[in-house]
Amino acid sequence: MAIVTKKVDFTRVFELIHYQKEKYPNQKAFNSFSQGQWKSQSTEEIQNRMNALSCWFLANQFKAGEKIIFVPVIGSPDWVILDFACQQVGLIVVPIHPTLNENEFNAIVTETEARLCITLDEGLYFKFFSFKEKINAGLQLFHLQPEKVNFFKPIQESKTSHDLMTVVTSFRNTIGEDDIVTLLYTSGSTGLSKGVMLSHRNIVHNIKAVLTILPLEPGDRVLSFLPFSHIFERASCYVYIAFGTSLYFSQSKESFVNDFRTVRPIFCSSVPRVLEKMYDYMEEQTLGKNILKKKLITWAMNVGKHYGPEKKLKPIYQLELIIARLLILRQWRKRLGGKIKYMAVGAASLRPEIGRLFSAAGIYIVEGYGMTEAAPLISMNRFEPGLNRFGTVGLALPGIEVRIDNPNENNEGEILVKGPNVMKGYYKKPELTAETITPDGWFHTGDIGKFVYQRFLKITDRKKDIFKTSSGKYVAPQQLENHLKQSLFIERSIVIGFQRPYVTALIVPQFDIVRSWCEENDIHWTAPQFMVHNIKVRAKFQLEIDKLNEELPHYETIRNFVLCHQDWSIEKGEVTPTWKPIRSQLEKNYQVDIDKMYQ
Repeated sequence: MAIVTKKVDFTRVFELIHYQKEKYPNQKAFNSFSQGQWKSQSTEEIQNRMNALSCWFLANQFKAGEKIIFVPVIGSPDWVILDFACQQVGLIVVPIHPTLNENEFNAIVTETEARLCITLDEGLYFKFFSFKEKINAGLQLFHLQPEKVNFFKPIQESKTSHDLMTVVTSFRNTIGEDDIVTLLYTSGSTGLSKGVMLSHRNIVHNIKAVLTILPLEPGDRVLSFLPFSHIFERASCYVYIAFGTSLYFSQSKESFVNDFRTVRPIFCSSVPRVLEKMYDYMEEQTLGKNILKKKLITWAMNVGKHYGPEKKLKPIYQLELIIARLLILRQWRKRLGGKIKYMAVGAASLRPEIGRLFSAAGIYIVEGYGMTEAAPLISMNRFEPGLNRFGTVGLALPGIEVRIDNPNENNEGEILVKGPNVMKGYYKKPELTAETITPDGWFHTGDIGKFVYQRFLKITDRKKDIFKTSSGKYVAPQQLENHLKQSLFIERSIVIGFQRPYVTALIVPQFDIVRSWCEENDIHWTAPQFMVHNIKVRAKFQLEIDKLNEELPHYETIRNFVLCHQDWSIEKGEVTPTWKPIRSQLEKNYQVDIDKMYQ
């Protein structure tokens, strides 16, 4: 496409649409699936809808500084347009997760004194309406599902009042770089709910830093499928707009594969769980009874696991890689539309062998590290040769300082971050803000890490998760849990051992794999709640654990385990919305089983 280069910049997030319109005008800027086809909106249409919504807010006497709650499930043009419309008249967007329980929702509504809440659909509308009825809050609720009661009609209107538009322009001119864009409530794995205040300066710095890293061009197709309530995906959408790409929003989890096939994107941001599911699917094929197919898949995956962009590939390996791609590995790219070249992975730790395997398949994976408090990216591997090290979270972003506080004999310590991306603080929690950010601007992440290969950051654990056994040995659980996930049979786990004589684990099995294994070995399958107690199934898991234990020091070996008959739940408070385990709740829910492991 022809690109007209103009001198135009952005210093506030809502200016991104004007920036794209002036620099990379795009007839297919936002794309959503409706009535059996992808429908596009141009940059100009988006700007008109955004301005119309801003006029509606002003006409209804919304004032700068007031809070607007969003309850999205996945991204869509509507959420982004609403987001920008609020920003340019000084309203503060508060995205929340749809899985929030009543106490969490009411606490946020009470603390923020939010005036309006917009949900994705009618079901979520009624869920949160029932919550808010029990508190004395002047909160209005709407949803974005057309032709239903309490639908938020202004989202479809495109007319603007000339007089109100003049006021919108006046508002825009008064909004500064240090004004708050959004308030993001995060509990993480600690369970303590706190509102992170991010300014235009915080987010814009992150966007501009990432623009120097990603290999995207105006008009490239990108797919958004992660929840818009997470800063990772929301910031990714901001970056896509700044690049001038054509942004496609996935319909739902169920349409995930079909969306990739029809959109055929070149890039997407992802979380490790998505890649792990695809990896597990390939490994599951090795459990079939076709011996030749099993051997071929196993061989191809072993070739892929030795891939490394940081090392020079020998001619014999290059030949093996060509054959492995041709026969097996290209299936991954095919399932993702056939054109996907790059993925940026964040929000949790990715197993290095999975990153290598996908990259060997021609989907180049880079892992990054960030936090909501850092708007969100702190460091990231690069796509250039020699600047990607699997097992690390890469190099610090331009303009961001990272240092290790009080490193131990292994050069590990708490990761501290300083830069324009660091939040303004926690909403209405000055004491907590003072504990987290030093007077000279260093933010305590709570993560433990070290620098490897001179300047690549490696995360080793969470500061609060590291525990000491009763024998006096320190154990870093995240590393150990990632080690356990190498087993095809283990979906997720947490290791336990604080002030205990040895280490044990709660394990959620990969039940699809377990079932396939049972069928192959003529073991009658009933239901997960019974199979986790089956003698032969437990014996198989013991073999898996024994094999993994061989690579561990004695004090880290898993001496006993519990197989959980169902996956951990966000609703029960066992995992965060990004699937990080909440140890305290899991230990409470499985206390009886844990005690039995130490009898």
